[in-house]
Amino acid sequence: MPPSSAALLRWYDRHRRTLPWRALPGRTVDPYHVWLSEIMLQQTTVAAVIPYYHRFLDLFPAVGDLARTESDTVMAAWAGLGYYARARNLHACARAVAAAGGFPRDMAGLLALPGVGTYTAAAIAAIAFGQPVVPVDGNVERVTSRLFALTDPLPGSRKTIARHAATLNDSAEARARPSDFAQALFDLGAGICTPRQPACALCPWRESCAGLRQGIAASLPAKAPRTARRVRHGAHFLLTDAGGQILLRRRPEKGLLGGMLELPGTEWRPAPWREAEALAFAPARADWRAAGRITHVFTHFTLHVDVYAAHVGHFPNTIARIGGMAVPHADLDTLALPSLMRKCVAAAWPERAT
Repeated sequence: MPPSSAALLRWYDRHRRTLPWRALPGRTVDPYHVWLSEIMLQQTTVAAVIPYYHRFLDLFPAVGDLARTESDTVMAAWAGLGYYARARNLHACARAVAAAGGFPRDMAGLLALPGVGTYTAAAIAAIAFGQPVVPVDGNVERVTSRLFALTDPLPGSRKTIARHAATLNDSAEARARPSDFAQALFDLGAGICTPRQPACALCPWRESCAGLRQGIAASLPAKAPRTARRVRHGAHFLLTDAGGQILLRRRPEKGLLGGMLELPGTEWRPAPWREAEALAFAPARADWRAAGRITHVFTHFTLHVDVYAAHVGHFPNTIARIGGMAVPHADLDTLALPSLMRKCVAAAWPERAT
């Protein structure tokens, strides 16, 4: 028996989540709100995103405000949310949308925007513009794999799951309410068809679920065995002066943490750095002390950073050669300083940690 769109929508009308970027029933959704939330939610939880979403709307109430803002201000507002390429693409996308006079309303136009992939385009198209498409995020992947008992492991099964997901809105009810249907799928995965211990007895689609009938729903979607996460090592240096300033520099625009600020340091490599070897990269001659080691987990590797600290009366004139800048500690909260570097600052200067 195919899943009933009407049953899912009835369930959604009773149990829909209240989220700050969702329009209330009967209200028109703002495409800017949908797009902003979807970019922020990539690889990030709803709970983590909500305060950043509110902060962005306070700072940039409309897409034109975001487009006109300097890049450093956008990156500073994003700092701590991670995956910083999203922030760079967000800013570029805002400028493209503002220049075009608004968001495209179709998948092809949305896919042409910076930082907008297949899922994000489908989410905006369905939720903001009522296009009859099914956005396939992790929640929808899970619902679909269980509903059809798709046992091939991720990530290789994603295309198969997407093909099956595309059939879920093949009904008049779903196509009459594409925005609600897409969000109903999200809420079903987030609240009922959860990764562990799904509440199958409460599911509006339990009668149609092949995974439940076969007793394998909780084990789906299957995942290929994980490979061991790589480990890298680096060293970073916190240099302060008599005025309470910290020496920072900007990372290259491309690559991990691109365009963000950092404490000067070494490259990140597979082999640990011996202290004498690391100190050769110190930004100035000073009485450096080892301030500890911090660990930071990125998506594809774990980074161990040895942190060194020193204090000088005045920063040397040669600092400009390494692209350095002197920043008052009180200004750190306003700068595009990633959480990795905030950990380093806290380790090297705990009495002034934010």
